[in-house]
Formats: sequence, structure tokens, C-alpha cells
Amino acid sequence: MDITKYLDTWAAAYRNDLIENIMPFWMKFGLDRKHGGIYTCLDRDGKLMDSTKSVWFQGRFGFIASYAYNHIEKKQEWLAASKSCIDFIETHCTDIDGHLFFEVTEEGIPLRKRRYVFSECFAAIAMSEYAIASGDKSYATKALEMFKRILKFLSTPGFLEPKYLPTLQSRGHSITMILINTASRIREVIEDPVLDRQINESLTSIRQYFMHPEFKALLEMVGPKGELIDTCNGRTINPGHCIETSWFIMEEARHRNWDKDLVQLALQILDWSWEWGWDKEYGGIINFRDCKNFPPQDYSQDMKFWWPQTEAIIATLYAYRATHDEKYLVMHKQISDWTYSHFPDKKFGEWYGYLHRDGTVAQPAKGNLFKGPFHIPRMMICSYMLCKEMI
Repeated sequence: MDITKYLDTWAAAYRNDLIENIMPFWMKFGLDRKHGGIYTCLDRDGKLMDSTKSVWFQGRFGFIASYAYNHIEKKQEWLAASKSCIDFIETHCTDIDGHLFFEVTEEGIPLRKRRYVFSECFAAIAMSEYAIASGDKSYATKALEMFKRILKFLSTPGFLEPKYLPTLQSRGHSITMILINTASRIREVIEDPVLDRQINESLTSIRQYFMHPEFKALLEMVGPKGELIDTCNGRTINPGHCIETSWFIMEEARHRNWDKDLVQLALQILDWSWEWGWDKEYGGIINFRDCKNFPPQDYSQDMKFWWPQTEAIIATLYAYRATHDEKYLVMHKQISDWTYSHFPDKKFGEWYGYLHRDGTVAQPAKGNLFKGPFHIPRMMICSYMLCKEMI
């Protein structure tokens, strides 16, 4: 393999796809030029199916638009779109207790709250990235304040309703991993000891609690001391989440001058999760597995969703960047070839989100409250940057 040519080809593909396909689709059909913010419930051809707005996507696209501005091309319309999403969050999406809503109407009237802080995490990274793009450091301060609010919510007993009654005490991988990424994004523009402290705490939790060598797996939910919860939920492996965690850790390793222990941790998670996730019969990363190989409970367990594929593309490139081990480039080719041959919609643009196990389209809509302009464009920006850097 001519590695330079390979990386150059993919770098061009990622950049062109972002500029000519993904961003134009969402700028044309998703951006709400009347009320501000972004719609995500779009049909295959971009037609609006539901004007309900996902609050976490206001932060997600707020981040992506500034991230693309900072690293791909300084398009003023992207910068303006980022600010539109952040303004919408600040004007409409915060409850009196400081906790963000999860869904609002197109005008910003609250519809629903959830017991999570993911909306806050994405709002914070949008503000931090916009601070870099615009040069307005007040948004960095806002991002840091949002992060401290997140930690306060998480540490205040009773503020966020627990998933289970006190009968079942547990820890969740999702919030542990997202705090690494949130803190590292904010740290790009403003420094505070709380950011590094939280990253260290999350890394320690992943090592001590969620890594289970006896299953060669990182579990989604464990007991307070990392115990296996021997139920369908407790045995769940989410390969996409684990692979996403692996590149978050590689990014932190890089920040620490390629800290060897962190690189090894990230590679272990990637290798384990690839083994659980890669579908040897049909290709692609599967949704859920059970660490004892019982049938997974989730009804979408054998489907192929868009986001685990994009996380695997980033993680395999990051792993090659960290090690120069060509096995990760082989894995990158596997996942990239499969993803690009199944997910892009050649007729109407953008990507499908939901495929059956064999790669056929399960439903053709381009977005909903959970799928929108985040994982796909983030993959293209990150992967473009990694390829160009290695070239």
C-alpha cells in the first residue's frame, strides 16, 4: 500500500464530502433562518417532518459549524450558523434551575427535560469552539461556567433523577466518556484545574470500573466498584461507544505528548471493541453485544447505525497515527470502504442513519432528535486533519 497516496485520497474525500454534501444539506434544509437554531427531523430529501427541536443538536451543530470554520474553511455562513444555535440555546433552552431542556418547539417553547446533562456538554463545546472561531473569549468563559454547572448537577444528590431506584446502584460509561471530550474541547480555549481534574477522574474510572479483562470488554454499566451487574443491561457492550472512548483517550494521550500508558489503554479498548463490534459476516460495526454472548435485549441490537461507523473511522486513523502499525490502516480501510458503500445517499445527499444488519436501508430519513449534523461531519473534519497531519 502506498500509504501517502492512501491518506491523501481519503483526506480529499473527507473534505470534499463535508464541503459539497454534508454541510450544504444541513445549511439548506436544517438551518432555521426565522427562529434561529437547527431543525434535525428531516426526510430523505430534506423535507421537514417535525419542527420539534432537539436541544442537544443546537449545541452539536453549534460546535460542528465552528469546528469546520476553524479547520476546513473560513466560511462566514458557518460561523453565523454556529452563533445562531448558541443564541437559540441561551435564549430558549435553559430552565430556571439552570438545567437545559431536551426538546423545544421551533419557537423555543419547552416540551421535555431529561435526567441527563448531554445537552449541557454539547452546548459547552459549541461555546468553546465558537470562542476560537470568533475570537470572542466571553464564550470560553460561558463554556467553562457551563462545565462547572454540569459537575454541580452531577454531584448534587437528587438533582438528576437516577435511572434506577436505590435497589440498584450503578455507574454509567456514557457520562464518564463524554466528560473527557467536553473538558478537552473547553481546554483548547481556556484553562482551569477543574478540566484536567475531571479528565483524570474519568480516565481512572474507565480503568478501574468499566474495563473487564475477563470479557475483553468495556461495559456500559457497572456496579459502584465496577462489579458486573449480571442482567441483560449490565452485560451490554456498546462497541460504537467504546470505540469513541478509545479515540477520546488517544486525543488526551496526544495532549500529553503521546503518553504511552494512555495510548495502550486506548488501543486495548479499540482492539477489544473491534473484536466485539465488527460483523464478520456482513461487515460494519454492530450495535450491541452481550459480554456473556446471550442474545442482547435491545431491539436494534443487530442493526448498523451511522455513528459507530464514523467513530471507528476516526479511532483507526488515530491508532495508526499513534503507532504507525499498519494493522490499524487495514482496519481503517475495512470500515471506510464498508461505510462509504452503504451509508451515503447518492440521490438526495447526506447519509442514511439506520441500516439492517445486511446493510440494506431500514428507514431513509436523514435526521430525527438523535441523528443530525454531528457524528458524520465531525468524522470528516477529524479524519481530514489526521490524514493531512500524517502526510
